Amino acid sequence: MLSEIGLGLRRNLSMTISVILVTTVSLLMLGVGLLAQKQVSVMKEYWYDRVQVSIFLCGQDSDKSKPSCASGEVTQAQKDAILAELRSAQLEPYVAEVFYESKQEAYQHLREEYKDSSLVDNVTPDQMPESYRVRLNHPEQYEIVSAAFRGQAGVDTVQDDNVVLDRLFALLNGLKWSAWVIAALTLVCSVLLVATTIRLTAFTRRRETGIMRLVGASNLVIQMPFILESLISAVIGAVLASAILVGFTQFAVQGWLAGTLRFIRNWVGLQDAVLVLPTMFLVGLGIAGISSFLSLRRYLKI
Repeated sequence: MLSEIGLGLRRNLSMTISVILVTTVSLLMLGVGLLAQKQVSVMKEYWYDRVQVSIFLCGQDSDKSKPSCASGEVTQAQKDAILAELRSAQLEPYVAEVFYESKQEAYQHLREEYKDSSLVDNVTPDQMPESYRVRLNHPEQYEIVSAAFRGQAGVDTVQDDNVVLDRLFALLNGLKWSAWVIAALTLVCSVLLVATTIRLTAFTRRRETGIMRLVGASNLVIQMPFILESLISAVIGAVLASAILVGFTQFAVQGWLAGTLRFIRNWVGLQDAVLVLPTMFLVGLGIAGISSFLSLRRYLKI
């Protein structure tokens, strides 16, 4: 059986290389899609826990044409009304904590954040807006809290971080689905190529299989060399795809991306890539084994 496998691989060397390359590309894209899904989950866990809704109150420089700021700077009564609504039973399921930020505190935060810029020298504490910072129980439901205060008396603007994060996650999800679509297409190509290779191999070795049948060899013994040939090609393709994926994670993601996009704190690492590898091997072996077995049942006359 081993000699038959070696003979088959040598006879169809070009087709075997094609199967290995297509399998490598398809499994690599599958691994990239799985890593992209993990990256989206990691970033959501990190960023959504830090999302807050900022309710900026009307100040002396607010646009007076806004109905909510038509009376000028926010009054104490308006601030009390906003705080009371934030702590009301209606918003209690969504609001975890409320922090008040005064003009002086906002000015201090500005100076700390832009300490190397000369712009802060042109700003005074009186020009900074007061605000309520709201931490949410369920960050994905930020719009419920934001909508409750837009246009309310004394409220200049309502800002939430999810507008930016949603765009970022939409981009990452798009990349993830693109990788999975490419993986699906290349996996289909791999299935068709394996089936075609098995058919050609069975045709070129029809005399040997006929002799094996005449001497009483079982169907499993006749089919096994063909199936093992496709499985060996799939294993080689999976090994190549795994090596490329590990190198990509280690050098491209942890190296270049982590150094370039420093605002993203959490990136998938080598451990995440290693966890993806068994899935890649199982998918590669499953596709090769099933496609070759079905092709043999249909086209190998035994």
